[in-house]
This record gives sequence, C-alpha cells and structure tokens, in this order.
Amino acid sequence: MKIYRTEKFAKAYKKVPKQVKLAIEEKEEIFRHNPFDRKLKTHKLKGELKDSYSFSISYHWRIVFHFEKNGAIVLDTIGTHEVYK
Repeated sequence: MKIYRTEKFAKAYKKVPKQVKLAIEEKEEIFRHNPFDRKLKTHKLKGELKDSYSFSISYHWRIVFHFEKNGAIVLDTIGTHEVYK
C-alpha cells in the first residue's frame, strides 16, 4: 500500500521536535504493515473529519489520514489534539 504525505503534513513535520520525529518513524513502520495495529490506537473521526482516521504517535501527538479509492493512504495532518479542531 502506498503512503503519501500532503504538503501540509510535510510542513508540520519539519517543525516537530526530533524526539517526536523518531517516534513518528517508528509508528509509521508499524502503520505500513497494519494501519489498525493496536499499538497505534487508530480510530475513525467524527464531525468535519468524518472521512478521516487518526493514529497516535504518543499521548499528545496524532496523525490524521484518509484512505484513497486506489488503496493509498494519505497522511494529512500531524499535531497535538488540536489537529481535530
């Protein structure tokens, strides 16, 4: 399955602390093999983000993503719980 990062995601990624980047890389490896692995705490979102999902990097950090029709996954947003607003 292909994973793409939006420009918004790429810009936010540049700004996160190094420790968080390392955690993202670890979790992304798990995500590549199984987007619904229990370690990720993946869940469907509600409201304006109802077509998206989120998985946890740490207690504070999240990645919002969605599935494309061609089977690809698009990583759209990274951040704290503020990504839901």
